[in-house]
Amino acid sequence: MADLTPTPDRPGLHVTKPDPSTPATATAVCHCGATATANGDNQVRALVEGFTANHGPAHNRTGR
Repeated sequence: MADLTPTPDRPGLHVTKPDPSTPATATAVCHCGATATANGDNQVRALVEGFTANHGPAHNRTGR
């Protein structure tokens, strides 16, 4: 399997949760240079919401 972890050269959001009893983890890298990581379901949910609202797709909507 390919490494799906985002990098500055390949920005994006990667979330893993191998099974229901394992806490989720996430890594985000935006083309603007912002980076974030999260561990635990609630923290990952907050990271995804923040990244979606302020980075990644948000840049495409606003042109920033």
